[in-house]
Amino acid sequence: MPPDATLPPTLAEMAVDVLSCADPRDKTARSRRHAARWFAARAAGAPLVVGSAAPPEFPARPERPELKDPRDVPRRRPGSPEGRIALLHAVAHIELNAVDLHWDIIARFTHIPMPPGFYDDWVKAADEESKHFNLIADLLAEQGSHYGALPAHAGMWRAATDTAEDFMGRLAVVPMVLEARGLDVTPGMIEIFRKAGLPNAVEALEVIYGEEVGHVAYGSKWFHFMCGRENLDPKEVFHTLVRRYFHGALKPPFNDEKRAEAGLPPDFYWPLAEETPNRADNKKFP
Repeated sequence: MPPDATLPPTLAEMAVDVLSCADPRDKTARSRRHAARWFAARAAGAPLVVGSAAPPEFPARPERPELKDPRDVPRRRPGSPEGRIALLHAVAHIELNAVDLHWDIIARFTHIPMPPGFYDDWVKAADEESKHFNLIADLLAEQGSHYGALPAHAGMWRAATDTAEDFMGRLAVVPMVLEARGLDVTPGMIEIFRKAGLPNAVEALEVIYGEEVGHVAYGSKWFHFMCGRENLDPKEVFHTLVRRYFHGALKPPFNDEKRAEAGLPPDFYWPLAEETPNRADNKKFP
Protein backbone atom coordinates (compact mmCIF):
# COMPACT_ATOMS: atom_id res chain seq x y z
CA MET A 1 0.00 0.00 0.00
CA PRO A 2 1.50 3.43 -0.91
CA PRO A 3 2.15 5.85 1.95
CA ASP A 4 -0.68 8.19 2.88
CA ALA A 5 0.18 11.53 1.29
CA THR A 6 -1.99 13.35 3.84
CA LEU A 7 0.31 12.37 6.70
CA PRO A 8 2.81 15.04 7.76
CA PRO A 9 6.39 14.48 6.67
CA THR A 10 8.97 13.17 9.06
CA LEU A 11 11.12 15.65 10.92
CA ALA A 12 14.11 14.79 8.73
CA GLU A 13 12.01 15.47 5.62
CA MET A 14 10.91 18.79 7.08
CA ALA A 15 14.57 19.67 7.58
CA VAL A 16 15.49 18.83 4.00
CA ASP A 17 12.51 20.84 2.75
CA VAL A 18 13.92 23.93 4.48
CA LEU A 19 17.47 23.26 3.32
CA SER A 20 16.31 22.85 -0.28
CA CYS A 21 14.46 26.18 -0.42
CA ALA A 22 16.44 29.09 -1.90
CA ASP A 23 14.17 32.08 -1.24
CA PRO A 24 14.95 33.49 2.24
CA ARG A 25 11.40 34.50 3.16
CA ASP A 26 10.02 31.20 1.88
CA LYS A 27 12.77 29.29 3.70
CA THR A 28 11.96 30.94 7.01
CA ALA A 29 8.22 30.52 6.46
CA ARG A 30 8.69 26.78 5.87
CA SER A 31 10.94 26.59 8.90
CA ARG A 32 8.37 28.21 11.15
CA ARG A 33 5.53 26.15 9.68
CA HIS A 34 7.39 22.88 10.25
CA ALA A 35 8.35 23.89 13.78
CA ALA A 36 4.71 24.67 14.57
CA ARG A 37 3.67 21.28 13.17
CA TRP A 38 6.33 19.49 15.20
CA PHE A 39 5.36 21.11 18.48
CA ALA A 40 1.65 20.69 17.83
CA ALA A 41 2.22 16.96 17.37
CA ARG A 42 4.35 16.86 20.52
CA ALA A 43 1.63 18.63 22.52
CA ALA A 44 -0.98 16.20 21.21
CA GLY A 45 1.12 13.23 22.29
CA ALA A 46 1.58 11.99 18.74
CA PRO A 47 4.35 9.43 18.14
CA LEU A 48 7.73 10.93 17.35
CA VAL A 49 8.72 10.36 13.73
CA VAL A 50 12.23 11.65 13.14
CA GLY A 51 12.82 9.48 10.10
CA SER A 52 15.81 9.87 7.85
CA ALA A 53 16.59 11.93 4.76
CA ALA A 54 19.61 12.96 2.73
CA PRO A 55 20.38 16.64 3.29
CA PRO A 56 22.09 18.56 0.50
CA GLU A 57 25.81 19.19 0.80
CA PHE A 58 25.06 22.91 0.58
CA PRO A 59 21.71 24.55 1.32
CA ALA A 60 19.87 26.28 -1.49
CA ARG A 61 20.65 29.98 -1.72
CA PRO A 62 19.24 32.95 -3.67
CA GLU A 63 21.23 34.54 -6.48
CA ARG A 64 21.93 37.49 -4.20
CA PRO A 65 23.84 38.29 -2.06
CA GLU A 66 27.05 37.72 -3.93
CA LEU A 67 29.20 35.50 -1.71
CA LYS A 68 32.84 36.47 -1.33
CA ASP A 69 35.85 35.43 0.67
CA PRO A 70 35.54 37.11 4.11
CA ARG A 71 38.65 39.17 3.37
CA ASP A 72 37.02 40.61 0.23
CA VAL A 73 33.76 41.79 1.82
CA PRO A 74 33.87 45.62 2.10
CA ARG A 75 33.91 46.97 5.65
CA ARG A 76 31.90 50.09 6.48
CA ARG A 77 31.98 52.26 9.57
CA PRO A 78 28.91 51.42 11.71
CA GLY A 79 28.54 55.06 12.71
CA SER A 80 27.19 55.97 9.26
CA PRO A 81 23.75 55.05 7.87
CA GLU A 82 25.46 52.95 5.19
CA GLY A 83 27.54 51.23 7.85
CA ARG A 84 24.50 50.40 9.93
CA ILE A 85 22.76 48.92 6.89
CA ALA A 86 25.86 46.84 6.21
CA LEU A 87 25.86 45.64 9.81
CA LEU A 88 22.21 44.63 9.61
CA HIS A 89 22.86 42.88 6.30
CA ALA A 90 25.70 40.90 7.88
CA VAL A 91 23.45 39.87 10.78
CA ALA A 92 20.68 38.82 8.36
CA HIS A 93 23.20 36.64 6.52
CA ILE A 94 24.29 35.05 9.77
CA GLU A 95 20.73 34.35 10.88
CA LEU A 96 19.75 32.79 7.55
CA ASN A 97 22.76 30.49 7.72
CA ALA A 98 21.82 29.63 11.29
CA VAL A 99 18.37 28.48 10.11
CA ASP A 100 20.06 26.01 7.79
CA LEU A 101 22.67 24.95 10.33
CA HIS A 102 20.02 23.99 12.87
CA TRP A 103 17.89 22.04 10.40
CA ASP A 104 21.03 20.40 9.02
CA ILE A 105 22.07 18.99 12.39
CA ILE A 106 18.63 17.36 12.61
CA ALA A 107 18.72 15.81 9.14
CA ARG A 108 22.40 14.90 8.91
CA PHE A 109 22.77 12.91 12.12
CA THR A 110 19.56 10.88 12.35
CA HIS A 111 21.71 7.72 12.52
CA ILE A 112 22.78 8.76 16.03
CA PRO A 113 20.06 7.89 18.56
CA MET A 114 19.13 10.93 20.62
CA PRO A 115 16.40 11.68 23.19
CA PRO A 116 13.29 13.56 22.06
CA GLY A 117 14.51 16.69 23.83
CA PHE A 118 17.39 16.98 21.39
CA TYR A 119 15.00 17.42 18.48
CA ASP A 120 12.77 19.77 20.47
CA ASP A 121 15.74 22.02 21.20
CA TRP A 122 17.00 22.27 17.62
CA VAL A 123 13.55 22.72 16.10
CA LYS A 124 12.98 25.54 18.57
CA ALA A 125 16.39 27.06 17.73
CA ALA A 126 15.66 26.87 13.98
CA ASP A 127 12.28 28.50 14.53
CA GLU A 128 13.85 31.32 16.53
CA GLU A 129 16.59 31.87 13.95
CA SER A 130 13.87 32.15 11.31
CA LYS A 131 12.18 34.80 13.40
CA HIS A 132 15.53 36.58 13.81
CA PHE A 133 16.12 36.70 10.06
CA ASN A 134 12.67 38.16 9.47
CA LEU A 135 13.19 40.80 12.16
CA ILE A 136 16.45 41.94 10.55
CA ALA A 137 15.05 41.75 7.01
CA ASP A 138 12.20 44.02 8.13
CA LEU A 139 14.73 46.46 9.59
CA LEU A 140 16.61 46.51 6.28
CA ALA A 141 13.35 47.32 4.51
CA GLU A 142 12.76 50.20 6.93
CA GLN A 143 16.18 51.54 5.93
CA GLY A 144 15.40 51.27 2.23
CA SER A 145 17.48 48.13 1.67
CA HIS A 146 17.00 44.37 1.57
CA TYR A 147 18.86 41.13 2.12
CA GLY A 148 20.94 40.52 -0.99
CA ALA A 149 21.68 44.18 -1.64
CA LEU A 150 25.27 43.84 -0.41
CA PRO A 151 27.94 41.15 -0.73
CA ALA A 152 28.23 38.62 2.09
CA HIS A 153 30.98 36.27 3.08
CA ALA A 154 31.03 32.67 1.90
CA GLY A 155 32.65 31.16 4.97
CA MET A 156 29.49 30.61 7.01
CA TRP A 157 28.87 27.07 5.80
CA ARG A 158 32.46 25.89 6.25
CA ALA A 159 31.80 24.70 9.79
CA ALA A 160 28.97 22.51 8.52
CA THR A 161 31.08 21.07 5.71
CA ASP A 162 34.03 20.35 7.99
CA THR A 163 31.86 18.59 10.59
CA ALA A 164 29.50 16.81 8.20
CA GLU A 165 30.63 13.43 9.56
CA ASP A 166 31.39 14.45 13.15
CA PHE A 167 28.34 15.05 15.34
CA MET A 168 30.29 16.16 18.40
CA GLY A 169 32.46 18.39 16.23
CA ARG A 170 29.31 20.08 14.93
CA LEU A 171 28.05 20.68 18.46
CA ALA A 172 31.40 22.06 19.55
CA VAL A 173 32.00 24.44 16.65
CA VAL A 174 28.57 25.79 15.69
CA PRO A 175 26.72 26.59 18.93
CA MET A 176 29.66 26.58 21.36
CA VAL A 177 32.05 28.68 19.23
CA LEU A 178 30.20 30.49 16.43
CA GLU A 179 26.98 31.27 18.29
CA ALA A 180 28.86 31.98 21.52
CA ARG A 181 30.65 34.73 19.61
CA GLY A 182 27.28 36.42 19.17
CA LEU A 183 26.98 36.70 22.95
CA ASP A 184 30.26 38.63 22.97
CA VAL A 185 29.51 41.18 20.26
CA THR A 186 25.75 41.74 20.26
CA PRO A 187 25.76 44.17 23.23
CA GLY A 188 28.08 46.44 21.24
CA MET A 189 25.79 46.28 18.22
CA ILE A 190 22.79 47.15 20.40
CA GLU A 191 24.64 50.22 21.64
CA ILE A 192 25.41 51.34 18.05
CA PHE A 193 21.73 51.38 17.18
CA ARG A 194 20.71 52.89 20.50
CA LYS A 195 23.08 55.83 19.89
CA ALA A 196 21.68 56.17 16.36
CA GLY A 197 18.15 56.52 17.76
CA LEU A 198 16.79 53.37 16.10
CA PRO A 199 14.63 51.71 18.76
CA ASN A 200 13.24 49.03 16.42
CA ALA A 201 16.76 47.78 15.74
CA VAL A 202 17.59 47.85 19.45
CA GLU A 203 14.46 45.83 20.24
CA ALA A 204 15.16 43.25 17.53
CA LEU A 205 18.78 42.76 18.60
CA GLU A 206 17.75 42.42 22.23
CA VAL A 207 15.37 39.61 21.23
CA ILE A 208 18.17 37.92 19.30
CA TYR A 209 20.63 38.39 22.17
CA GLY A 210 18.30 36.78 24.69
CA GLU A 211 17.43 33.80 22.54
CA GLU A 212 21.00 33.11 21.38
CA VAL A 213 21.89 32.27 25.00
CA GLY A 214 19.50 29.35 24.70
CA HIS A 215 21.06 28.16 21.46
CA VAL A 216 24.53 28.09 22.98
CA ALA A 217 23.04 26.29 25.97
CA TYR A 218 21.52 23.63 23.71
CA GLY A 219 24.93 23.00 22.21
CA SER A 220 26.60 22.74 25.61
CA LYS A 221 23.86 20.49 27.00
CA TRP A 222 23.99 17.95 24.19
CA PHE A 223 27.78 18.11 23.90
CA HIS A 224 28.03 17.21 27.59
CA PHE A 225 25.36 14.53 27.09
CA MET A 226 27.43 12.90 24.35
CA CYS A 227 30.61 13.10 26.42
CA GLY A 228 28.79 11.45 29.31
CA ARG A 229 27.49 8.72 27.01
CA GLU A 230 31.07 7.98 25.90
CA ASN A 231 32.65 8.60 29.33
CA LEU A 232 34.82 11.41 27.94
CA ASP A 233 36.12 14.59 29.55
CA PRO A 234 34.07 17.43 27.96
CA LYS A 235 36.74 20.11 28.25
CA GLU A 236 39.47 17.98 26.70
CA VAL A 237 37.20 16.83 23.87
CA PHE A 238 36.03 20.40 23.22
CA HIS A 239 39.61 21.65 22.95
CA THR A 240 40.53 18.82 20.58
CA LEU A 241 37.55 19.39 18.30
CA VAL A 242 37.89 23.17 18.14
CA ARG A 243 41.57 22.85 17.26
CA ARG A 244 40.62 20.36 14.54
CA TYR A 245 37.67 22.11 12.95
CA PHE A 246 37.63 25.81 13.78
CA HIS A 247 39.68 27.92 11.40
CA GLY A 248 39.36 31.25 13.13
CA ALA A 249 40.68 32.81 16.29
CA LEU A 250 38.92 32.79 19.63
CA LYS A 251 39.49 36.41 20.51
CA PRO A 252 38.59 38.27 23.69
CA PRO A 253 36.83 40.17 25.07
CA PHE A 254 34.42 37.39 26.02
CA ASN A 255 31.01 37.81 27.61
CA ASP A 256 31.89 35.52 30.50
CA GLU A 257 28.57 36.09 32.27
CA LYS A 258 26.33 35.13 29.35
CA ARG A 259 28.63 32.29 28.31
CA ALA A 260 28.40 30.86 31.84
CA GLU A 261 24.61 31.26 31.74
CA ALA A 262 24.69 29.13 28.59
CA GLY A 263 26.78 26.42 30.25
CA LEU A 264 30.11 27.44 28.73
CA PRO A 265 32.72 27.95 31.49
CA PRO A 266 35.88 30.05 30.96
CA ASP A 267 38.26 27.09 31.06
CA PHE A 268 36.65 25.85 27.83
CA TYR A 269 37.52 28.88 25.69
CA TRP A 270 40.24 30.94 27.37
CA PRO A 271 43.03 28.37 26.81
CA LEU A 272 42.13 28.29 23.11
CA ALA A 273 42.15 32.08 22.90
CA GLU A 274 45.60 32.26 24.43
CA GLU A 275 47.08 29.81 21.94
CA THR A 276 45.44 31.07 18.71
CA PRO A 277 45.99 34.85 18.54
CA ASN A 278 47.11 34.98 14.90
CA ARG A 279 44.80 32.60 13.04
CA ALA A 280 42.56 33.94 10.29
CA ASP A 281 39.29 35.14 11.67
CA ASN A 282 36.11 33.18 10.90
CA LYS A 283 33.80 34.42 13.63
CA LYS A 284 30.04 34.36 13.53
CA PHE A 285 29.47 38.09 13.91
CA PRO A 286 31.41 40.97 12.37
